[in-house]
Amino acid sequence: MGYAEYIRGLLRPVGIYTFAPGSIGNGEIESIGAVLDGCEAAAEESEREVLVPTAKDWGLALREVLFAKKPAAPTLELRRAAILALLQISGDGFTIESINRALSGCGIRAVVAETGQSGRVRVTFPNTAGIPEEFDQIAGIITDIIPCHLETEFYFRYLTWVELEARFTSWESIEQGGYTWEQLELAV
Repeated sequence: MGYAEYIRGLLRPVGIYTFAPGSIGNGEIESIGAVLDGCEAAAEESEREVLVPTAKDWGLALREVLFAKKPAAPTLELRRAAILALLQISGDGFTIESINRALSGCGIRAVVAETGQSGRVRVTFPNTAGIPEEFDQIAGIITDIIPCHLETEFYFRYLTWVELEARFTSWESIEQGGYTWEQLELAV
């Protein structure tokens, strides 16, 4: 039901308006209703776009301008999560936990851990096999998040020999699967 019908419902009990098609009163109500319908649609869009968890378009774009680098997030959900993570970054967030929360701002799951060596941390991508797509962009965001006095090592996940032996019974089974060496490395 649009606003025109809502206004007619309000005015009907008064009994002084004619709602016949083509009448002046009906035309006036239709035009007022159309304007109010447009206002409602604009208000709904603004309400959606002002909140990151529900934003779909310009609300996300306006927030991304705040950051030095745009997250490399391939889906809408990951883009929202990345923006929310980047908004958490503060000047005093140097603990491993706060850095890990902020790292999801690169667009994919990344985890930082101490290496045991002073001034060095290791970043892994637990849900990604091999080097992630758009790695240069992701690495730039990560190095912006991690404090600059720390040396950052990137580790990538590939199929290990133990995993290979557990998954395939023989080289023949690998050959039957039609794997190239690159495909086999990423079959984690």
